[in-house]
Amino acid sequence: MAGRRKKKRSAKSGYYDFNLVAVVILLICFGLVMLYSTSAYTAQVKYGNDMNFFTKQTIISIVSILAALFLSKFDYHLLYYVSKMIYGISIILMAMVKFTPLGVEVNGARRWLRFGIQALQFQPAEVAKIAAITFIPCLIMKMGREIATRRGFLKLMAYGLGLAAAAFYLTENLSTAMIIAGITVIMIFIAHPNKRLFLMWGGILAVLVVLARIMLQITLGEMTLDMDNVENFRLARVLVWLNPEKYSSEGGYQIMQALYAIGSGGFFGKGLGNSVQKLGPVPEAQNDMIFSIICEELGVFGGMVVLLLFGYMLYRLFFIAQNAPDFYGSLMVSGILIHIALQVILNICVVLNWIPTTGITLPFFSYGGTSIMFLMAEMGIALSVSREIKFAK
Repeated sequence: MAGRRKKKRSAKSGYYDFNLVAVVILLICFGLVMLYSTSAYTAQVKYGNDMNFFTKQTIISIVSILAALFLSKFDYHLLYYVSKMIYGISIILMAMVKFTPLGVEVNGARRWLRFGIQALQFQPAEVAKIAAITFIPCLIMKMGREIATRRGFLKLMAYGLGLAAAAFYLTENLSTAMIIAGITVIMIFIAHPNKRLFLMWGGILAVLVVLARIMLQITLGEMTLDMDNVENFRLARVLVWLNPEKYSSEGGYQIMQALYAIGSGGFFGKGLGNSVQKLGPVPEAQNDMIFSIICEELGVFGGMVVLLLFGYMLYRLFFIAQNAPDFYGSLMVSGILIHIALQVILNICVVLNWIPTTGITLPFFSYGGTSIMFLMAEMGIALSVSREIKFAK
């Protein structure tokens, strides 16, 4: 009896991952400093106010942090019952972008919904990421052992890749489609009992990607193509990626200048605010190319600090996923971890010209209210799961 009482007392509840809160706030503050440094000149030229981008992002960031802390107080199991509705709503909202006048085009891409005023403008594709993170684990839990069967596996893939296909078709957003597909496949890999099957297909895919890269280099690298006649802009992006110097005037200019920015920064950089490339050579530097300006001003050292902060955030998410009280919470937090990891990796690969440009932003650093709002919603979910963790004394 004494031993049993001791066991009961050994469980301690009321845990809250303040380490995750701290690293998120640190990333947001660091991101705001770099956003102001990167965007001040552009904002002054365009709007006559060097604080334009910074002020908007700061307000949204503060509101999003408070909203995440508020959201973390709710029981995350509620998402189990509404995740299917979130999935459906995300598809409806993306369809509204393509088929209704509420869809608006920004910088040549029709990916936003606007409800009357610009303040109520957002990207529905971000809702689709939340839908994948909450609904795929719900399906896995409902299916149980059925996921090991061919029918169960195909059903899961159909829901996840179907959402990715909807994001691609309805918003023409390939980067979001890739991230949703990545979240789906890796979550299924975590839950599926036959890991060898995934590893085999993953190895085959990696070999095919390398072979495709070599074949593209051989086939297109030496060809002289008229970029004005290349109707498919994705083919144009591949051509620019393979030879940015050759096609510098057709799209390679931005990536070349980003690489110059990184190279000129050296190890410790030119100093905060001293970037030259942000004055025009790197267009829209406050968006997906902000990492190049970080490296120019703070050097390789600054870039490493950013990566270490993201690494620590991913570690905290891994810790929560590993210690979650149930498999649903563990899978959801794993989905959040996968999302952030994929987005950081893909953004940096684009900046370094390791993959074609995709328009993927750097989480917590790139300018964008929708992105920060939904990222903080994910942090709220992770913190809600962390509240249910119990440790032995």
